Amino acid sequence: MNKPVDPAFAPTAAEATTPFYISASASIQEAWPRVLKDGNTFAMFDQHGDIPNATQNPGGIFHEDTRYLSSCYLLIEGHRPMLLSSTVQNDNVALTADLANPDIYRGDEIVLSREMLHIIRTKFLWNATCYERIAIENYDLEPHETRLVLRFGADFADLFEVRGKQRARKGSCRTECNGYDRVMFHYRGLDGVDRYTQLTFDPPPSQLDQHHAAYDLKIAPDECKSLVNMISFSTSPRIGGLKFIPALIAGRKQQRKRSMRAAVVSTSNDVLNQVLCRSVSDLYMLVTDTEQGPYPYAGIPWYSTAFGRDGIITALQMLWLDPTIALGVLRFLAYHQARDVDRASDAEPGKILHEMRRGEMAALGEVPFRHYYGTVDATPLFVLLAGKYFERTGDRTAITGLWPNIKAALKWMDTFGDIDGDGFVEYSGQTSEGLSNQGWKDSKDSIFHADGTLARGPIALCEVQAYVFAAKRAAAKMSRALGDAIGAAKLEQEAENLQARFEKAFWCEDIGTYALALDGDKKPCAVRASNAGHALFGGIASNERARQAAGILMRRDSFSGWGIRTLATSEKRFNPISYHNGSVWPHDNSMIALGFAQYGLKPETLKIFSGLFSAVQYMEIARLPELFCGFAQRSGSGPTLYPVACAPQAWAAATPMALLQACLGMTLDCANNEIRFERPLLPSFINSTDIRNLQLGNGRIDLGLQRHGQDVVVDVLFRTGDIRVVTIS
Repeated sequence: MNKPVDPAFAPTAAEATTPFYISASASIQEAWPRVLKDGNTFAMFDQHGDIPNATQNPGGIFHEDTRYLSSCYLLIEGHRPMLLSSTVQNDNVALTADLANPDIYRGDEIVLSREMLHIIRTKFLWNATCYERIAIENYDLEPHETRLVLRFGADFADLFEVRGKQRARKGSCRTECNGYDRVMFHYRGLDGVDRYTQLTFDPPPSQLDQHHAAYDLKIAPDECKSLVNMISFSTSPRIGGLKFIPALIAGRKQQRKRSMRAAVVSTSNDVLNQVLCRSVSDLYMLVTDTEQGPYPYAGIPWYSTAFGRDGIITALQMLWLDPTIALGVLRFLAYHQARDVDRASDAEPGKILHEMRRGEMAALGEVPFRHYYGTVDATPLFVLLAGKYFERTGDRTAITGLWPNIKAALKWMDTFGDIDGDGFVEYSGQTSEGLSNQGWKDSKDSIFHADGTLARGPIALCEVQAYVFAAKRAAAKMSRALGDAIGAAKLEQEAENLQARFEKAFWCEDIGTYALALDGDKKPCAVRASNAGHALFGGIASNERARQAAGILMRRDSFSGWGIRTLATSEKRFNPISYHNGSVWPHDNSMIALGFAQYGLKPETLKIFSGLFSAVQYMEIARLPELFCGFAQRSGSGPTLYPVACAPQAWAAATPMALLQACLGMTLDCANNEIRFERPLLPSFINSTDIRNLQLGNGRIDLGLQRHGQDVVVDVLFRTGDIRVVTIS
């Protein structure tokens, strides 16, 4: 039974006015359930495919952190069409909405009975343009004359304005209409950048002004008419693009090309196959092509940009299926690695980027996130990802090129990262405008002591020490492979010393698990939190204590039935509706499951997979969101959604892949050209699974895995090259 939330620990007015607090008056999933993305552009529509006036709401079409279209909705004879159905197609390229006319009256007389006219809206994004085709078909035996009106507007709000941050001043906006087939909104920002939204209509409307396009249509029985509009976004007034069909073909081709890089997973469970299909489509929709390679943007709507931590963890989750994502992430973050000290952005030499923004407020310094480095975990995770990528691919050329960046990251951990010289990596923000907590749980109230008082810095997080430990061991392997045995031995010794210090400082016998963190006085935050599970992911936990920590995480006060909560129900600040103090995060659970698997805790791993699979069956279009509420599982009902969760979110989309890897105990070792399955198990809802087009070195392999009771048999279905498959029971 969940204890009531203590009102003393509700967000204060000060907390609610930070630049990172996301204001909300309605659930995103309720108001804006249809999402599209292409490159640096994303769109959020309601089920009709509309953007009702989105002022102070997250709907609209955003390009490079600015909302270029804040309203766009369809009316028939002044009325909203009736919704029949709508969905984003399986490949995430296009949204289709099926609509019908309502009863249309003139005076007291019905002149058009409902459901005589069928309207299909098809919308997609391609190259900074939103394309829409409106097809209207008459199923009546009589001809009809009707008026369709598209109303539109652009507020050019910065994403942080949409999130709730107030601005004292804004730039100027004007609108031009050629009176024929085109409307242009022009915004001159305070940053000196011109931003343009252009609407083009084909065929030209019957009437057009600065906010309306009206079509007077005569439709014969069984006749279908199509109307196309293109809404383009740019910093140049000269905007052009492909026609509707060529652009749709190009979008599908690009999405197919991206997803073809990954191995293909199918199972005996049709529902799970839908989840896997949606996960892959979401992931590759979020992947954005940068000059350094593919990078998974974190999530829509709040985090559709490059985040260091999110990109790295997503790449780790997907590494066994598609290592090209990891290489893109590594090269992008190496390119943007901090070179100098800049207190305004929390930058220090060797530190890895937290967040990058392209909007007006970031450019002006109204928020510090243009290039922001306020994260303590991205730097060790960067080194860990490089080591895992090298193990997976044997790509010596890439690692040699990245080696100066890896060394700089290691140096940051030992210098700037260890603020007080105690051997632990800590954080203490350098700017009051930045994040006060700089781990993945970055809410203002997420790091605290058992009595609920907030911890004061510098703060050493439990999971960060595990990441540093794993990073140094990974760096040692890379160093030895590059011919520096002395450097490798030094890194191995540093990791061993850190492990001993960690066990002594972080283990809390009275709560049976590792502390959430150490505060600035080195007092442990003796709180039962999911962070302890990351100690297993990093491998820093001793075998005995790993099992104890896992036992705590799987108790009813931590495991909700759907997944492991971020905070146990027994803790002072527990709130199942909070962002980090009692909610369930899929990616958090996947990392804990990978940690469990390393310590041979397979039943616990299966339980996490089963819980999240049960949860996702209640989610619309089989999509795992960023997080959901931490209420206990109730028979006959699904999990409670979190109102402002991103969906899709990259590391949530990649979670099923990581869970499958954890259950199978699968590792890919390029140096030995070997795929290993250590005590492979499959959950009860999977009898068999096939993995096809799995590449290792210069070879490729298709595998079939079949569950027989508690055992899993691995068969090679197809193989090129000299790939060995080893099963360890």
